[in-house]
Amino acid sequence: MNRLTNIFKLLSDETRLRMIMLLNKEAMCVCEISGILNIPQPRISQNLSKLRDMDLVKDERKEKFVYYALKKNNIVLNEIIKNIEDDVESYPQLLEDRKRISDKDIYLSQCGVSLNK
Repeated sequence: MNRLTNIFKLLSDETRLRMIMLLNKEAMCVCEISGILNIPQPRISQNLSKLRDMDLVKDERKEKFVYYALKKNNIVLNEIIKNIEDDVESYPQLLEDRKRISDKDIYLSQCGVSLNK
């Protein structure tokens, strides 16, 4: 029961919910998430740590970046995400975040690494 209540606690935070919805779409690094959500990188990293502690995200190093992706093995979380996705038009902030995914590459420069290298 504790694990279930912890999932709902995590989802009750708007930033973490927005992050989960982004990571459900595709893997991203901290600077991309930070840019899309317009939230400082340290706050994104803190929230990713909480999601990792709950075993909801995985990370993978690709060149100079660490990309985070949502794990798909949590049935409860998957069902919640599905319900949100089915009614995403009711959540303007999530729609705006989704639109900004297409611009995510411009935020890589915030990680201190040039794309031309």
